[in-house]
Amino acid sequence: MRKSADLDEFDVAILEILQKDCTVPQRQIGELIHLSAPAVQRRIKRMQENGVIEANIAVIDPTAVALPITIIVEVQIADERYELISAIKRSFLQAPEVQQCYQVTGEADFVLVVVVASMTEYQALSRRLFHDNPNVTKFKSLVAMDRVKVGLSLPLTRD
Repeated sequence: MRKSADLDEFDVAILEILQKDCTVPQRQIGELIHLSAPAVQRRIKRMQENGVIEANIAVIDPTAVALPITIIVEVQIADERYELISAIKRSFLQAPEVQQCYQVTGEADFVLVVVVASMTEYQALSRRLFHDNPNVTKFKSLVAMDRVKVGLSLPLTRD
């Protein structure tokens, strides 16, 4: 985790632009924030090397690619030994249907965001990830009815 103090106002301005559209040319970013294109390029490279910028990706509408069902899954496990937690994390990481995975506090141990084409596909996934895993004691599925807000943009400037 990076300390926000490591980022100056130019870095934050660059990140705000890139979060909205990572295809904006560095020359244009420089014009917007009053830096040269090479200075913008150096800053972006530094933030990539330091792990501040993790990836440059396209955000795809799941319904446009025949993945209309989003399911939030709460997972409880029986044993919290390191090797068992590592194994279940690996199983979640390897499942392309799992879009997000959080290890959490509270009643659930993990919360997953899953996208699938059909409930039949979800049944197969739940069998593979949950029913067949002896360390999973319980899981609860919440089917999303509407995508109200989806995004990965972080609120970098706060009042």
